[in-house]
Amino acid sequence: QVHLEESGGGSVQAGGSLRLSCAASGWTYSRGCMGWFRQAPGKEREVVAIFYFVDGHTFVADSVKGRFTISQDGAKSTVLLQMSSLTPDDTAMYDCVADRNSCRSGAPNWRGQGTQVTVSS
Repeated sequence: QVHLEESGGGSVQAGGSLRLSCAASGWTYSRGCMGWFRQAPGKEREVVAIFYFVDGHTFVADSVKGRFTISQDGAKSTVLLQMSSLTPDDTAMYDCVADRNSCRSGAPNWRGQGTQVTVSS
């Protein structure tokens, strides 16, 4: 059973940076993916960024491209989401997902509890 442990959320002023981390314990798949979704109050849940372990390919949503970067923490089953130039529109609950195949569906194999990111103007 895979367990996702998220960390790094918090409050920051606009223009600031935060780094989210998601560690997958029990992960034994050489392929698959991990990434982040977010949901703001009153808005639909949206994909933010995905990391694919097979070749290091990444997907980053247009809304955060150029500001957010997703990467693997060394050889660990951990992905990092570096968020820069944050705006109040980035305020949301961010949750980590992991899947044996595709992380962009609405029903990943595993999903974390979520971590709150709040950006003040």
